[in-house]
Order: sequence, then structure tokens, then C-alpha cells
Amino acid sequence: MIQIQTYVQAQTLEEAWQLNQKRSARILGGMLWLKMESLPVSTAIDLCRLGLDAIEETEEQFTLGAMVTLRQIEQHAGLNAYTQGAAARAVQDIVGVQFRNMATLGGSLWSRFGFSDLLTWMLSMDTWVQLYRGGLVPLEQFAAMPYDRDLLVRVIVYKRPGRFAYQAMRNQRTDIPVLNCAFSQMEGVCRAVVGARPGKAIVLRDEAGLLAGGITPERARAFAQWAAERTPTGSNSRGSAAYRTHLVKVLVRRAAEEAGGNAL
Repeated sequence: MIQIQTYVQAQTLEEAWQLNQKRSARILGGMLWLKMESLPVSTAIDLCRLGLDAIEETEEQFTLGAMVTLRQIEQHAGLNAYTQGAAARAVQDIVGVQFRNMATLGGSLWSRFGFSDLLTWMLSMDTWVQLYRGGLVPLEQFAAMPYDRDLLVRVIVYKRPGRFAYQAMRNQRTDIPVLNCAFSQMEGVCRAVVGARPGKAIVLRDEAGLLAGGITPERARAFAQWAAERTPTGSNSRGSAAYRTHLVKVLVRRAAEEAGGNAL
């Protein structure tokens, strides 16, 4: 359990950033993973007073504050209409409703967990993160960046005409996924994102043009085989590398068929 010396509700982003420059300081999200760590925290910084707990939708984009909860994402009508329900499917099996009522978007993305359903799903869209000092950064670039002392303020999802799907394999419904997969077809470009490999999610674009003529069951199967050959997997207590490679072929095919309207 963590030991907190000082708790501060930041009044501005600048105050939060300044406080966070100490290596022993921590930004508080939902406190669901952080509370299980064993470390001294000199200053716990709460962003709850900064108005970052809303999802805003315009004709061009969705803007999600860092303190938005996973439950808000799950229930947001506009986000789910745009993603054909993939938004809810990506988070609906994360532990339980009580957990999703507390877990925050910012805490989940900042951690960049290898098993993250949220990171995998969001990488399938035109997603950017807004950092306090770093500005707007593509999520794919952010996911590969080293940890630093900046603040994740918002996440922006630009609306692009497309189709979306999400698939995951869990040993139990509320368990951490053995493997997860998001698929998108936006403006003629298809991509599959594979996470819980058990490493961090990777983005696979259809560079070979296997789906260029439209998504059919045969083309989806060929694309899934191509994706499996390019996805490094490993073993842990939830599954072997060989099993995960098999799951890549299964989940990518299913997601591609779902997005193409051929779901079985």
C-alpha cells in the first residue's frame, strides 16, 4: 500500500505540473492500481477540480478529459454510435461496474499497460493525446514514448468515416485479456491493433493490400494470417506464445469480418 505524505487538489494545470516535477510525487487517477504499489508518495496530486471529467462531441471530434471514467466511455451514446459499439465492448469486461466507475482515461493511457483494452481500442482510431507541456501527440507516438513528468490533459478522437470492431479473449469474463484486438477501416485504410501479447499493443496496417478489394471471409483470413506472422507474442500465466499467435489469427479475422459486415 502506498504511503502519502501530502494530498493536494490542484487548482490549475500549472500547479499540478509544478508539483509533479518531484520524482516522489504522483498524479492520482482512480487509485485502482496505484494504491497496490508499495512506495512513499511525497505529494499526491488530484486533478478533480480542473474540469477534466467530461466527454465533448462536435462534428469533427470527441474530446475526452483525463478524469473521464471508463464507465462514461462505456455509456456515451455518441462515441458508441461513431464506433458501432466498439467503445463499450472495449471496456465493458474490465473487472466490473464499480471498477469502471473509478478507473480514469488518463490513468489508464498514461500507464500504457501491455494488457490495456483501452489503449488497444484507441490506437485503432485517429487518436491524439494533449500533454500539458508536450502539446498534441499522436497516440501511437505517445505509446512508444518513455515516461516523464508531463501531464496528460485530454484525449482527442478525430471523426473519420469508417468501420470499427473490437475483440478480446479472456479466461474469465472480468479477467485481464489473454489477447485483444481492435480493427478499423477508415477512408480506405485498414488497420489491426493487437494488445496483451502480453506486451504493449502494436499497430498493423494493411501494407500488403490484402483487404484493398473489400473485406470478404477469405481476405479477412489472409489478413489475419499476415498479422499473426508480424505480431511478436510471449508466454505468461494466462497463455503461451503459441496460443497467443493462434488467437491473433482468430481475433483479427473476426474483427475484420465484423467491420466488413460479415461477422459470424
